Amino acid sequence: MTIRVIKTDEEYENTLARIEQIMDAEPNTPEGDELELLSLLVEKYEQEKYPLPEADPVDVIRYYMEQRGLKAKDLVGIIGDKSIVSKIMNRERKLNIQMVRNLHQKAKIPYNLLMNEY
Repeated sequence: MTIRVIKTDEEYENTLARIEQIMDAEPNTPEGDELELLSLLVEKYEQEKYPLPEADPVDVIRYYMEQRGLKAKDLVGIIGDKSIVSKIMNRERKLNIQMVRNLHQKAKIPYNLLMNEY
């Protein structure tokens, strides 16, 4: 297979088919190197063709709450009192840096997911 930058959907599909053929290739072998390179090309093509929207910090918080079975009341003391939690979750107020820090330290939500609005 000649390796080139993926420019069309047909090339993308062909590359995925080749990746499937060599999926079990050992690292540091010719096929392993080919697999790594093809994976990078597919990733680049997908990022350009199907970009993911930036996640809103409130959506991120809701996702983490859902995954952990938490309710808004569980955020009291992490980002503020009941009133502030309500305003944040209803997008009436933005997170400040201290809230982001607390969500990272106490709720283990990555900083980069909470900092999209800054």
